[in-house]
Amino acid sequence: MTEGATGDLAAQAARVIDAARARGVMLATAESCTGGLIGAVLTEIAGASDVFDRGFITYSNEAKTQMLGVLPATLRAHGAVSEEVAAEMAAGARRNSAATLAVSVTGVAGPGSSGTKPEGRVCFGLSDPSGTSTETVEFGAIGRGNVRRATVAHALAMLLAALGSGR
Repeated sequence: MTEGATGDLAAQAARVIDAARARGVMLATAESCTGGLIGAVLTEIAGASDVFDRGFITYSNEAKTQMLGVLPATLRAHGAVSEEVAAEMAAGARRNSAATLAVSVTGVAGPGSSGTKPEGRVCFGLSDPSGTSTETVEFGAIGRGNVRRATVAHALAMLLAALGSGR
């Protein structure tokens, strides 16, 4: 990770932590393609333990099922890289933690595609007491490290937007 990218993510993470603290919101993450990078960036901020409960690294389908309650039928029907799985991951992270707001990511970092899913496709989930929303971003074939960094930045932006809108 370049120093500039690291600094940008750190500043973004600090804003997330500050916003969560100001609103009394506890956070959790459910990560696949990022392998814990979102949680790592958040917990790099001093005092993050006030608002960060836990992170789930669920790289395998079995882990998604065991730790987050993702249904095997959902995985079979849609594949791991899908908004349906991202939704179940985010809801499961919130359900299995003390969090009131959880973000999830599942995608193809590359190199190369995964079956019919292209490199750079990442599905995101965001869950709070009012429900769960999802979105898919096509980062493109920008390289594994760049896809992962872009995913972390997008997840942090989603958390910040949710916290800013009073979710």
